[in-house]
Amino acid sequence: MRKLAIVTTHPIQYYAPIFQLLAQRGNISIKVFYTWSQAADGPKNDPGFGRDVNWDIPLLNGYEYEFVENIAAEPGSHHAAGIVNPGLIDAISQWQPSALLVIGWAYRSHLAVLKHFNDKIPVLFRGDSTLLDQKPGLKSMLRLLYLRWVYSHVNYALYPGTNTKAYFEKYGLTDKQLVFAPHAVDNQRFAASRTNEAIALRQSLGIVEDEILVLFAGKLESKKSPDLLLEAFMKLNKAGVHLLIAGNGELETALKERAKAHPRIHFMGFQNQSAMPVLYQACNLFCLPSAGPNETWGLAINEAMACGKAILASNKTGCAIDLVRPGHNGEIFEAGNLQALYNSLAALCTSAEILSTLGKASLGIIANYNFSEIAEAIEATVCAGH
Repeated sequence: MRKLAIVTTHPIQYYAPIFQLLAQRGNISIKVFYTWSQAADGPKNDPGFGRDVNWDIPLLNGYEYEFVENIAAEPGSHHAAGIVNPGLIDAISQWQPSALLVIGWAYRSHLAVLKHFNDKIPVLFRGDSTLLDQKPGLKSMLRLLYLRWVYSHVNYALYPGTNTKAYFEKYGLTDKQLVFAPHAVDNQRFAASRTNEAIALRQSLGIVEDEILVLFAGKLESKKSPDLLLEAFMKLNKAGVHLLIAGNGELETALKERAKAHPRIHFMGFQNQSAMPVLYQACNLFCLPSAGPNETWGLAINEAMACGKAILASNKTGCAIDLVRPGHNGEIFEAGNLQALYNSLAALCTSAEILSTLGKASLGIIANYNFSEIAEAIEATVCAGH
């Protein structure tokens, strides 16, 4: 059996199920090498949420893993020097893998691993960067040269969608090297009925059955533009339409101050993974108005679509081009454009029945964005890359 070593920073809810599934399927043997985390459990500080986060679904069950010592002076995944693992290459080599999968290169240790194993075993890379925020100029030209050098150490790149494929192509990867492996969430867990809890949540907010609830859920940070959504919603000021902003972050105080006199704007703090399906199922429309930079995908949209919801997303949200089909399951608006967001919001919030129809279309689109598709793509690439 071929052996795949996987290098990633820390256990997260979007990758652990893939590792579990690969181990369960048994077509390849895997071992995950975690480079940031030094503990199997316990909270981890997330700068975006501005708080410690301890996910409440199991992330380390069902697959082999190792926490590799990280000696960085300031450990973290938010800067290149935050991941420094002198023993990583030896740990991987001792396991004697047939292939290597590196998730994210922009850390000192991850880049060293790419360079070391290049031409020794097939090197797979998983990333979701896009060209959406790029601007012409000298900096862009230098970046082109550097990234072409980085990706020259990669045999195969797993891309989640259209925008990332264009990115990899720009930086020198050929069509034969590119493998579609969609970003996914646990569609079944999000789709499982939480109706009674969703109804109770709406009632607790004073929202009656035929009224519309627009949801934003995520980090309250500038790149996600919850403030733009708040302004568009206040401009709309339509009876029977409510806005729920769920999350924490740097903009929280300002958002609450701006909305304090508006009875149909509601706030909830950080919600853990087990609670998120209730929020999505309680809403009629999910909005991700990100202006970037680096909203490379937007997995909250996957989650909302798995709950059968209509979607409103900006064109700077990486997944929008693949997951949002205007007039079919939602709308796409120009990022940062208040009037464009207002127009889309006004058009969508005409009736709960229309939003329900759009939401049913979301279910059909998201069905193929699942963990099995990712596992199959990894297995096929590992087995073909010898």
